[in-house]
Amino acid sequence: MSLKTASILVIDDDVDVLTAVRLLLRPEVKEIITEKNPENIRSILAKQEFDLILLDMNFNSSINTGNEGIYWLKKIKEEFRSKAAVIMITAYGDIDLAIRSLKEGAFDFMVKPWHNERLLAAIKEAIRRKETKGVATDRVNASSIFETELLGQSEPMQDIFYKIQKIAPTDANILILGENGTGKELIAKAVHQFSNRLAKPFIKVDVGALTESLFESELFGHKKGAFTDAREDRTGRFEAANTGTLFLDEIGNISLHQQAKLLSVLQNRQITRLGTNDSTPIDIRLVCATNIPLSELANEARFRKDLVYRINTVEIVVPPLRKRGKDVLLLAKHFSMLYSSKYLKPALELDEKAIEKLVNYHYPGNVRELQYSIERAVIMAEGAVLSGKDIIFSPIESAMAPTETEHTNLGTLEKNTILKVIEKNGGNISKAAKELGITRTALYRRLNKYDI
Repeated sequence: MSLKTASILVIDDDVDVLTAVRLLLRPEVKEIITEKNPENIRSILAKQEFDLILLDMNFNSSINTGNEGIYWLKKIKEEFRSKAAVIMITAYGDIDLAIRSLKEGAFDFMVKPWHNERLLAAIKEAIRRKETKGVATDRVNASSIFETELLGQSEPMQDIFYKIQKIAPTDANILILGENGTGKELIAKAVHQFSNRLAKPFIKVDVGALTESLFESELFGHKKGAFTDAREDRTGRFEAANTGTLFLDEIGNISLHQQAKLLSVLQNRQITRLGTNDSTPIDIRLVCATNIPLSELANEARFRKDLVYRINTVEIVVPPLRKRGKDVLLLAKHFSMLYSSKYLKPALELDEKAIEKLVNYHYPGNVRELQYSIERAVIMAEGAVLSGKDIIFSPIESAMAPTETEHTNLGTLEKNTILKVIEKNGGNISKAAKELGITRTALYRRLNKYDI
């Protein structure tokens, strides 16, 4: 079903909202009906069925509970038995209440004021899901402002969704921390999509892969003739992201020299292309990511502390998949549906053995490993069911993943090394830190860590 053939009902006690939605959707849909009084929902649904309902979460009605939308959502789903997808609308950004509405059967929620592009995208997705799956309530507890793969019902992921909704509309710099494969780029995109810079560029740079010679040219640009291979003017990534969001991935892997260059630009909010002395002001929202723990970034021998403070107004820590509980099955089913559609196969179910295998695996490669494993299983599957033997995890990830014993041995080795060096230097912490190649602060942290 396309949007052009859809019938939509909008219920909100704010006349201005009804007018704005009507003007937005009238050219896009077959029919749009607006209603100010939720008491009339029963009679309206008795006359006709809708593909989608936009429902306000707070009405000035006799119910007056602060979550009237939940009440009417239950009525629509249980008593009126409407098959329409429901998107909740709230002016208060009450994420807990919005998440509850998802549990009660809503497809999604939107926070006023919204971007028209975002609302249209949510409506299109709801109608598409309704058509392809036959039900509108299969949406998981993540707003469609997020990338489809950024799903999660676990408490850690709900905390992340809450943080995104709170901080994305600001211009605060964000540092995303987490292991490889946990979805840090998806979170960066979600921040952009829920920000006031939605219609502006989102530029990603894997800064950890840039050599010293390419770093300035790639980020800040160059003029023709600035160096041997500079055959034409080049716009750097900072300029390309101007008025939008710049995502610097693997920020923890850049050298101290590169850090100094980056810090200067972030402090002055202007860049200078190689080969010129002219400065260009830049207006960006900065999001950075790294798989290096914040405690290691605080090591000044490795990373400038002033740069850490500059990029880390707010931090988001992404949990590894092994700590996300039933999200494993949620994601597995999502990827199964995704690749069944991609490879023109019928919808595949997971049997008990497959579920058991998925739940009990430790996922050293995190969501990325799960995704590739499910894609491979879908490709190789013979029937309409994915069995345990179809689920094969990457031997590369398994070989690289350290065991608990290895972690313990490494910790013991570090502790013993520190003790020996301190003893060698007669208890002089400054000399011991210098010999170990770390700062005194970093050494003191390790002393506390190992209770020395």
